[in-house]
Amino acid sequence: MSWLASLGEALTIGGNNPVKAANPPRGECRQCWEHAHDSRRVHAHLAPGEDCPACVAHMGGRHPAHLIVT
Repeated sequence: MSWLASLGEALTIGGNNPVKAANPPRGECRQCWEHAHDSRRVHAHLAPGEDCPACVAHMGGRHPAHLIVT
């Protein structure tokens, strides 16, 4: 990967890439992937410092099987 591609990837981590958010790779949780890659939109309803209940429910690998990409 070129340094420019690496920089682009780094800028979208924890960021806001709705295209990437909609296309999780195999083995990933669809909800967690969306929350990580389009976080501003998904978490817009939260107050500053407020935890996302959906994210908290999935912490520690507690992902429902139907949300895992096969």
